[in-house]
Amino acid sequence: MHILACVKQTPKSDNVKIDPATGCLIRSGAESAMNPFDEYALEEAVTLKEQVGGTVSVITMGPPAAENVLRDSIARGADRVYQLGDMAFAGSDTWSTSYALSKGVEKINAGNKVDLIICGKQTNDSDTGHIGPQISAWLGIPNAAFVRRVVEVGENSITVERLTEDGTEVLQLPYPCVISVVKEISNPRVRSVKGRMAAKRAEVVKWTADDIGADKTKLGVKNCPTRVVKSFASKRDSNAVEVEGANGKEKAAKLVELLKENKYI
Repeated sequence: MHILACVKQTPKSDNVKIDPATGCLIRSGAESAMNPFDEYALEEAVTLKEQVGGTVSVITMGPPAAENVLRDSIARGADRVYQLGDMAFAGSDTWSTSYALSKGVEKINAGNKVDLIICGKQTNDSDTGHIGPQISAWLGIPNAAFVRRVVEVGENSITVERLTEDGTEVLQLPYPCVISVVKEISNPRVRSVKGRMAAKRAEVVKWTADDIGADKTKLGVKNCPTRVVKSFASKRDSNAVEVEGANGKEKAAKLVELLKENKYI
């Protein structure tokens, strides 16, 4: 089984600045790491490989520094890594990004058939949750979002349980397919010494837009259908009230009184 995980390098903290002209994050100088949600996607890919056998490949789109998350992926159990790096990709929105990734998937698939693509449910720098479903749309293959558990891995299909507004539902998807996972699906493993050493030696395959046969009129900030009108950091006001008391029983009683006073109960 060939599993492909999509990862992204994103800001490690909220201490980032926004370019007032473009509305995009200023990533230069900001400490970065693998998108937290992608850690769960990668872990599930490696776990499935261990359960049923096969290969885990990882792909990312980003500047030269994004190579770090690919080497980190090797340290966590991935076998091969691919980086889409080209100024033609700069400033791409989710539509353009998913298009570029889909072309990368097609190139990987030409050499080694991809059965399953796993993405994190969203990224911490945009929170759209678009990439997984959009990749499936570009490739014309089935997709399931908000997957919290893999129920069964079959020879020709995978069965998953996904979260919905009303609860959960179980879906069976034929290969090839895309799933976007939530953090409940796994617990990212600690990088082993052997994995860290493999990461240093690993070959990072790097492709440009031309290498993957991408249409450049669908790439980059000038060709994106999305226009950022305004970006700003939201303000958070804390109105927490500390409930005091000599012990837990007294605090609980005072909490009940406060809830009644405010007509919550």
